[in-house]
Amino acid sequence: MVDKDTEKDKALLEHPVLVQKIRSRFGKAIIETTIFRGEITHLVEKDDIIDICNFLKYDLDLQFNFLSDVVGVDCRPLNSSFEVLYHLYSIPRKHRLRLKVRIKENENVPSVTSVWSSADWAEREAYDMVGIVFEGHPNLKRIYMPLDWEGYPLRRDYPLVGYKDQYNPCGVEKNNKQSKK
Repeated sequence: MVDKDTEKDKALLEHPVLVQKIRSRFGKAIIETTIFRGEITHLVEKDDIIDICNFLKYDLDLQFNFLSDVVGVDCRPLNSSFEVLYHLYSIPRKHRLRLKVRIKENENVPSVTSVWSSADWAEREAYDMVGIVFEGHPNLKRIYMPLDWEGYPLRRDYPLVGYKDQYNPCGVEKNNKQSKK
């Protein structure tokens, strides 16, 4: 059995710049840092995400020049919020890092397309599937579902069999709530 504190200390020793430099630079903007199985995740304030991403990309010790994914997660009913996860990779340094932003329903998160152009499609996917709106995105529209589609298929309140319409006669009526099991 591996002691969690030993694992955390080992990760800090292996990559102090990924934890200490970022935390010292942004202070209270870093809400929490989690190290699990050698992977580092920083929970950050949504209003500081652009500044943090620019720092991570352009700092010579970090050089996170590749945004591999942006993921939207519906965390309700556990904490009544959504999360946006940014998976970053530094090609020259061979480091991985995850940033996490929590938002409430109907809150927007700033788009990071100005930092990494690869965020374009990933943010559109999070918008289309979960309904997270990325403020400042150059072309935020659906990419999987039809433009007139109602609802977001990866939200917890979306019925497992979809809504009933001409294409899905076995779905749930839109005015009925899905029963919880």
